[in-house]
This record gives sequence, C-alpha cells and structure tokens, in this order.
Amino acid sequence: MSMTMTQRTQTTIDEADIPVWSHRPKVYPKKVKGPIRNLKWLVMAVLLAIYWGVPWFRFDRGPFAPDQAILIDLPGRKAYFLWFEIWPQEVYIVTGLLIAAAIGLFFITAMLGRVWCGYACPQTVWTDLFMMVERWIEGDRAQRMKLDRQPFSVRKLGKRAAKHASWVFIGMMTGGAWILYFNDAPTVVPDLFTGDAGTAVYATVAFLTFTTYLMAGVARENVCTFMCPYARFQSAMFDKDTMVVTYHPARGEKRGKHKAGESWDGRGHCIDCRQCVEVCPTGIDIREGLQMSCISCGLCVDACNSIMDRVGLPHGLIAYDTERNIELKAAGEKPRWNFLRLRTLGYGLVFGLAMLGVLYALVARQPLDASVLADRNPIFVRLSNGDLRNGYTLKLLNKSTQPQHVQVTADLAGGEVIVLGHEEEVQPTIELAPDAVAAIRVFVRLPANDWTGTPRDFDFTIHDTARGLTVAVPTRFEGPAR
Repeated sequence: MSMTMTQRTQTTIDEADIPVWSHRPKVYPKKVKGPIRNLKWLVMAVLLAIYWGVPWFRFDRGPFAPDQAILIDLPGRKAYFLWFEIWPQEVYIVTGLLIAAAIGLFFITAMLGRVWCGYACPQTVWTDLFMMVERWIEGDRAQRMKLDRQPFSVRKLGKRAAKHASWVFIGMMTGGAWILYFNDAPTVVPDLFTGDAGTAVYATVAFLTFTTYLMAGVARENVCTFMCPYARFQSAMFDKDTMVVTYHPARGEKRGKHKAGESWDGRGHCIDCRQCVEVCPTGIDIREGLQMSCISCGLCVDACNSIMDRVGLPHGLIAYDTERNIELKAAGEKPRWNFLRLRTLGYGLVFGLAMLGVLYALVARQPLDASVLADRNPIFVRLSNGDLRNGYTLKLLNKSTQPQHVQVTADLAGGEVIVLGHEEEVQPTIELAPDAVAAIRVFVRLPANDWTGTPRDFDFTIHDTARGLTVAVPTRFEGPAR
C-alpha cells in the first residue's frame, strides 16, 4: 500500500528535525589503578624510551660510514639499520617490511582485537602522556570538570597556561627526536640551539610540535573515532573467537544501584556506577556492546574489577573475552579459547612468508651492483681501419663501507674492452669509493671481419678479485646491416 500524503509529510518533517551535526561532549577520562593500567604505563615508558633513545646508540661500520645505529641519510640517499644499509634501488626491502607489518597487525587483530590501538599506537601513547601531565596540573576528572565550569580567573589562567606550555614542550621534544633519525644526533642537537641546524630541520620540528599538540592534546579520542581508518575496517578481521573487551550481560543484568547488605538474588552484578564509562579515554559505554570507538585499552576492566572488590563479587564482569565465550557462559557451559583457527593461521602464514622474503633479500644482497646504458647518438662508430666501436656508460655501485677494486670484461667474441682513462692498460683495475656510485665510460671494439651484420647480445662482467664478487649486466653490440 502506498504511503499517504499525511504520512509522507510527517516523514519529511521528522527527517528534517534530525540535526545534521550535534556537539560532541568533551571526554574527561578518570584516573584508574590496576594491573592493566600498570601494563599500559610500562608499555608507554618503554616505547617513549625507544623513540627518544635509539638515535643516540652508536654502531661501528668502519671509517667510511656513519656510526649512528639507525639513520636515514636523505642527502646520501641511504638508510642505515645496524648491519644493514638500504639503497634507493632496494626500496623493495622497505616495501616488504611494510607489508609484513600490515599482515602482522591483521594477525594480532584477529587474535587479540585492537590491542595495538590500546597499547602501542603512537596516538594512544602520546595521548596518555598528555593526559598524565594534565592530571598533574589540573587534577582528576572531577577537578577538571569543575575548572572548566569556573569563570575566568588568574588561577585558572595559570593552570591552563602551564598545561598547554607542557604540551608544547612535549611536542617540541617529539619533533626534535624525529629529526635525529635523519641527522647525526650529537651534531644536530647543538646546532638546534645555535641556529645552525638549517631551515628544513626547524620547519620539521615546528610542524611535528604543532601536530603532536593538536592530535594528542586537542583532538585526542576524535582521532581514533573519526580520523583513523583502522577503526573502520577492523571488524572485518574479527570473528567469534577474537579476544576483545566485553561486558557479560548474563551476569550483569538487570543492573541497578546496590546497598551494603542487600541480597543479589533476582538482579545482576552491575551496580550502574558508570566507572567503566568515566575511565574510558574515548567516552563510550562498553555495556552497550563492542563499538567502533573502543580501542581495547582495558581500563574499564580495571575500573570494574575495583568495584567488584568493594561489593565482594568476583572479577570479570568486564573482561578480555570472546563472543563465543560470552554465549557459552550464558548457556552455563565452560568457556574455551580457540586461537589456532583458519583466519589466524592464514595471517600467520602470510606474515611468515613476508618476513622470510625480507630476510632473504637482506642476506642475499650483494655489495656490488651494476647497470649499463648504451650510446644512442651515434649507435656505433666505424673506425678508419673499418672496425666497429660501440660506447657504453657503466654505473658501478659499491654498497659496502670499504673501497672495491674491480675489472671490466665483455664476453663478446673478438671484442676488445677499452676503459676511458685506462686506454694503455690491457685489463685495468678500477677503484670504487665506499658507499658510492661510479659512472665510467667503456668502449667495445669489434674487428670488421667479425661483424655478421646483425646485432649481438653480450654481457659486461664486473669482477672484484679481492672479494670474489662477480656481476654480469646484459647489453647489445650494434652495427650496420649487410
């Protein structure tokens, strides 16, 4: 039956009354104590120590290479990671690492839900740090809410100024540490204070100071809820055996206030204290079920367990659990954990293959590489005695931190190799500087009697006699058609 005019009008009016945008209430996370909170403090301390401390570690690579353990040398177009040195031609190694990291994240998500978001994500780590400073200066949840409601005063201005100045300082430390990964740390830090660091360095520090302040201090949970793409597709990796933060409604409902000495008969264990909501950094109510904004930090678990201790009930009303276990517990059956399943085995297999591929690429890489570019104008030259000559540019890449001495030969029958600058030497030795690319001019001369009238494919062979390294690059010898 078609909708009447009155119904259509009413529907239109009702839809028009729905606001397109509504103000999102500010979240005031409350301080909580417990084992999960302590674990988060430990993870935050370790990750921040790694971020700020790694650029200061030294690693001896010899006299021709920097001694910073991890360094991305943009001017030199190289990246150093302990024993490994990555060149632009080896970007596939970095790509493999990124793919492996993504698959590893999928694997962890399928097993343990959004624990990355709750514990190790930079947004979470820095937001935790900013909120810790905020509590030191403005107090806990109740004090901060009260301060927001108070009229402007010198005391309020002082607290706000101290908080935001501290946030800006942390942002500057964050940006300052980031540029250490792209510059020699002991050199660039004094330059920062003397004004000699360069425009790019100061611009990077300023940009990261602003973004850190904005993301961790102002935006906070809005980054996880509205900006992070991971929140949008994480559910595609979940199933009934994924461990997430859950509320057990079979045990908690019917919820309601509880007084000391009252019986628990006929009611649930949830006393509706809302402590799980007040400690949540994204401001959700986990009792409404798993939500996109939940980052699986587990702070609501600590909050609920502390209330259970006060009322004399066992822990676990809110806990890390699976959807399947909730159903089993509701049915009175024993819960079970199933981590080894098709989804996790598949992610684990792909992750393992990706890491093996990266490891093979690192181990099998040669410290000597070469490429060749044949002359195109002219393609060949006929000499006065009738012989033919082709010109080539060989680019030799020494990926090691020591000089290399190589010889260039060609497997062209009857061909003679002449290296520009070494014309008088029968088999010249060319020195390659460490961590450098050398472009050398090479000519191949072929007697007229050996030319058949068709192009001939051959290889240049570059051989390091001291190390026993050999690299072959294919090319072609051109001449006139008969």
